[in-house]
Amino acid sequence: MRLKSVLRLCPQPARLSCQDSISHDLEGSLHLSYHDYRNCYRSSATATDSHCISQSQQGASTLVLALFVVAILVTAVVGLLFGHKLGYQRGYYSMQTEAKQAVITSKEATQELKDLRLSSKIATNEAATAKQELEISLANLKELRENQQELTVENKQVAQLNEIYAEIISEQGGMPLQILGAKIEPLPENAFEYGFDIGMLASDGKAKRLKPTLTLLNDDDLVEVPLEPASYTIEGITRIRGRFMMPSGFKPLQVKLSLRAGGQEVEQLYDWKLGDKVDNMPLSLLDLPEVDESPIEP
Repeated sequence: MRLKSVLRLCPQPARLSCQDSISHDLEGSLHLSYHDYRNCYRSSATATDSHCISQSQQGASTLVLALFVVAILVTAVVGLLFGHKLGYQRGYYSMQTEAKQAVITSKEATQELKDLRLSSKIATNEAATAKQELEISLANLKELRENQQELTVENKQVAQLNEIYAEIISEQGGMPLQILGAKIEPLPENAFEYGFDIGMLASDGKAKRLKPTLTLLNDDDLVEVPLEPASYTIEGITRIRGRFMMPSGFKPLQVKLSLRAGGQEVEQLYDWKLGDKVDNMPLSLLDLPEVDESPIEP
């Protein structure tokens, strides 16, 4: 009995053990379910937070991108406006400069056109004047040729008449040696110019050799002036011309001219007053013209 009771009593602890195990399992399952639920809640919260953060990050990125696009657009618009303004100003200033330059060029062209018209007018007037002067010159040249021809004819006539007179004078014994005219004029640099017209016609009508001598005299001394040429040929009228330098410190009072030709001799004394100064004297011998060959008036 006791053994049975033991046998009967044995399952109770086992039941208790089963119940205990069931209770333990239930408690464990409950414990595990709460833990899992908590973990699940935490996971879902973390996922929700991650999703929210991701959405927040996506929104921030979109906002930054939008702001960046807006900034680019604003910068582009500002750049376009600034470039347009700068280009407009440059174009405006360039147009103003070109307009001013065009005005200046137009004024210069107008002035050049006026100058050209004036130059053309002056050239036309000068051409007309030159034409008139040419016509006058041609007329004067024609007149000069006619006068020269007339003078040539007159000279031939005078020469022919002189030959006749010379023959007549020679037949009548000729013309004696004589001085027809004399002059001494002062020049620059203590120089003097002399001139003598000598006449002679031999009885035989032939030319004779003339030897002149010019001497300067004062109270104590005399100076013979060298003549160039030293001798001449005379057959009618011979003109003696030349220049000489007065010796330094010599002051003449008289001038003596001696002539010899065809066996005849002539001497003539002249007072030095013939050498008085003349007006409009050149400053240098280089400015002097050639010696005057015109006849000397008595």
